[in-house]
Amino acid sequence: MKRLLPHPGLTLLLVIMWMLVLNSLSMGGFLLGLFFAIMVPLYTAPFWPDRPQMRLGLPLLGYILVVVWDIVVANFEVARLILFRRNRDFRSCWLSVPLDLRSAEAITLLAGTVSLTPGTVSTDISTDGRYLLVHALDTGDAASDIARIKSRYERRLLEIFR
Repeated sequence: MKRLLPHPGLTLLLVIMWMLVLNSLSMGGFLLGLFFAIMVPLYTAPFWPDRPQMRLGLPLLGYILVVVWDIVVANFEVARLILFRRNRDFRSCWLSVPLDLRSAEAITLLAGTVSLTPGTVSTDISTDGRYLLVHALDTGDAASDIARIKSRYERRLLEIFR
């Protein structure tokens, strides 16, 4: 099975993206998308010799739910900041988040998650891959924001990426 589907997560993502781009639910479109979704990972598997092992079950679902919840909550918090504060009242801050993650894919997912959450944006990763530089729009305590990123996102990513 590993030879036919060397990267099942990518296969599933490609089928979903194909159907979304096609904007139609037809059997022919699905079969063509499935063909490409199987062939692309088969062809590119030799270029990914050290790809990380992922747990695609409950840890990934829990991570997605936490991220979606945080995005919704952060949207309301940023709207409140913009509507009820003046720009000079923002307490923006650069956060240097120490990373326990070592996989480039996991670090990229963490950086993307931080950037998706309104009010924060990841801007750089240190050359040794041990720190993520994040800009926060408004923070009262930088240490608590760093701890929140580590506990809500990085801890879950450590469970997903073994």
